Amino acid sequence: MAQLIADRRDIDFVLFEQLGVESLCKTDRYREFNRKTFDLILTEARNFALKEILPTFAPGDREGLRFENNRVFVPECFHRPYRLFCENEYTALPADPALGGQGLPSVVSQAVSEYLLGANYAFTLYGWSGYGAGEMIEIFGTELQKKMFLKKMYAGKWGGTMVLTEPEAGSDVGNLQTSARPNDDGTYSIYGNKIFITNAEHDLTENIIHPVLARIEGAPAGTRGISLFIVPKVWVNPDGSLGEENDVVCTAIEEKMGIHASPTCQLTFGAKGKCRGLLLGEVNKGMRVMFHMMNAARILVGAIGATSASAAYLYALEYARQRKQGRDLEKSFDPTSPQVPIIRHPDVRRMLMWMKSHVEGMRSLIAYGAWCIDQQKCNPDPGRRDFYKGMLDLLTPVIKAYCTDRGVEVCNLAIQVYGGYGYTKDYPVEQLLRDVRIAPIYEGTNGIQAMDLLGRKLGMAGGQVFLNLLGEMKKAAVQARQNAALGGLAERFEAAVDRLGETAMQIGTMAMSERLRAAFAHACPFLDVTGDCVMAWMLLWRAGVAAPALDRLLAGATGEKRLEILEKNRQAAFYEGQIRSAEFFIETLLPVTHGRMNSVQAGGAAAVEIPETAFGAF
Repeated sequence: MAQLIADRRDIDFVLFEQLGVESLCKTDRYREFNRKTFDLILTEARNFALKEILPTFAPGDREGLRFENNRVFVPECFHRPYRLFCENEYTALPADPALGGQGLPSVVSQAVSEYLLGANYAFTLYGWSGYGAGEMIEIFGTELQKKMFLKKMYAGKWGGTMVLTEPEAGSDVGNLQTSARPNDDGTYSIYGNKIFITNAEHDLTENIIHPVLARIEGAPAGTRGISLFIVPKVWVNPDGSLGEENDVVCTAIEEKMGIHASPTCQLTFGAKGKCRGLLLGEVNKGMRVMFHMMNAARILVGAIGATSASAAYLYALEYARQRKQGRDLEKSFDPTSPQVPIIRHPDVRRMLMWMKSHVEGMRSLIAYGAWCIDQQKCNPDPGRRDFYKGMLDLLTPVIKAYCTDRGVEVCNLAIQVYGGYGYTKDYPVEQLLRDVRIAPIYEGTNGIQAMDLLGRKLGMAGGQVFLNLLGEMKKAAVQARQNAALGGLAERFEAAVDRLGETAMQIGTMAMSERLRAAFAHACPFLDVTGDCVMAWMLLWRAGVAAPALDRLLAGATGEKRLEILEKNRQAAFYEGQIRSAEFFIETLLPVTHGRMNSVQAGGAAAVEIPETAFGAF
């Protein structure tokens, strides 16, 4: 059962062999931790996810939410696990222990989250919503605001949200209409309507704290005039005690394709003229504050895509090993030949390898993103801290968009592996696909992420950050060449990295010319090819770590003896699997990436030049 959410051996490989996270234990910030502590924390998280969270997955989806008198009632099966989730301090893993967190490195917190998210992310997001909103208060709030809110939000006693979207604004946040009027007591009266707010009303916590974007009357138009306000569902007194209801009303919840146990709410603020909020940060600087939470949320959403993919792959793998149907290809016309597990069929193996390579690459990518956060906090060299900040800024849209797109594809392939059974509710993969489908839309659609990559991130520091990324990729090729078995993969990979650099230069130049619109029509394909190269980087890096370990276990064995060792020695089989993942991705999928880079470089403009009338369907 433990391998039906995430592969613990692979998590350990990423943490301790690929990234070497034990080095963090030598820093002042994480000196109290060690490998044994990390192992224990991961084991307990896995056990908790399997015992308490996973049993809520299908029942929560089928029971769904109850909406009565502007209140949301979550599935009954959520209440006990939520209480235990809070008691076990899973609500704010990286936060300062003085504020109620565990103080874990971000990269270890991410590993823990593989189990918590993978078991049922609709449930887990209730427990993390307070931390996500609270972190903005910790960074940008006043000392009084921190005392009023942080401990209860980090402990999961109070929930939190992120309140941006409006019916007429959508992703165009600068067009919002929600307003704020200053009061004599330093508070603001808030008026407006918001939509698509996750977990904005539920019965798991006694209060929900809403960070709300609004425009103070008379402020400039657009994003330059937006401020951010702390708006509690129930008013919080200066001493932290609860006051009266704060005129925040949930008017409806959405009927959705998936995540049926997670309320997506419509909120009205100030319908009775009694909604109050506290300014968070500076006047007209609300987007600066909110972007901190949005970037963290984008990485979280990328992790949702990856962890959903991990669960779907492991379910499909287990099914393929057990389900017997058909005969070996060589004996397909022999009626006396026994049926074999479908994992023996070449096309099923192709699908499983596609899933395996992407799941492993995404795991390493998101862990690397968390590693960048830790390096910004712990690295004694200011230049290296800036380096890792740039890497994370550049990779954030890739993590969010690529991992959610591929997460959907992996879940879709899992259904295909199951065949007709995968389309039924008898097995979990159909729900995994329904639930993960929102991820490419969450926190800025993937098209917006692609525009961010092309329009902002590609040119950071005059393009130096992107050059740094290419340089890190080439380091993996250098490492891989140290093992003769990986030389050919390293050569093919490096050719793709060079092409990516050329493609980036060409689309960047196009975006600064009169062909701006054509360039942005290729922003999503450009993000995809960047993501493919990043996946290949992660997989070749992994193979470069695995190959010498495998050589030590094989001790020069070849032929039948080698196969015997791989059959009996699970460690050897694991390392062999890393090399095969890199081989499959680089030899089978990267050639397609080259073709897509050809398309991006060609810069076809049909999508932006076609007259609207020519789309048809008058």
